[in-house]
Amino acid sequence: MSFENEFAYTATQFEVVLGVFTLTAAVFAAVLVYSLATSGSIAPRYRLTSYLTGVVMVSAFFELGLLALRWNNAFAWNGSEYVQEGNLFSNGFRYMNWSIDVPVLLTQLLIVAGITGLAFRRRWAAFVIAGLAMIWTGYIGQFDEIDGGVSFWLWGAISTVFYLWLLYVAWQTIRDARANAPNPGIARLFQTVWILFLVSWTIYPLAYLMPQISFTAEGVVARNLIYSFADIASKAVYGILLAVIAQKVSAAVGYKPAIEAEEAFAEQAS
Repeated sequence: MSFENEFAYTATQFEVVLGVFTLTAAVFAAVLVYSLATSGSIAPRYRLTSYLTGVVMVSAFFELGLLALRWNNAFAWNGSEYVQEGNLFSNGFRYMNWSIDVPVLLTQLLIVAGITGLAFRRRWAAFVIAGLAMIWTGYIGQFDEIDGGVSFWLWGAISTVFYLWLLYVAWQTIRDARANAPNPGIARLFQTVWILFLVSWTIYPLAYLMPQISFTAEGVVARNLIYSFADIASKAVYGILLAVIAQKVSAAVGYKPAIEAEEAFAEQAS
């Protein structure tokens, strides 16, 4: 059982959590529109990344909607605070959503990085295996998050091992992408992707550990703020950044719609 069900909440605490669910869902909806609207300025070789961003945004949007509904239905106002009324809130939806989004997000990186052939297949397999193993072992561990027993720490540690493997493969991919970038500007953007990846994905364990850090209503609010910040950074910002790189690479190889889009942006910015 998620530790969110252990507490009563002030009106402010309840509304902050509900509001952050709503805000995150709205961000995903906006990025969905952006990814589809800008896909035409990306060369066919890289365009799939925009469509995959759309898949991630739709999946994440529905996940946040379900979380908002479960949160709203799990607690009722008794005149002074929101109390648990029998319908349990669950973070399990997050893990199911990540099972879809993580492989897709990592596939996008391979596409934009220009990895092909056997290297693509090997790294894709490593990404999928490491990503799903990281998610599912963490999911098993979170069932013991209230007691904070051996299962919680053991499965959390196993999940971390898979995360480090995933991180290494991502570093290899970005290293190769930087080496093969058409110009220094694109190479710097890939470095930005690495920093974003490193920071946003490393924030998630803080939310996983929150029941042990602060077993309070304030801890619940903090955990959901952390989850939402990490989701926006690792999905929405990441998707936009990959689209920008894909457009710039497309322009560098002479794709006319990308060149025109770059020129139009430069004109508006000047």
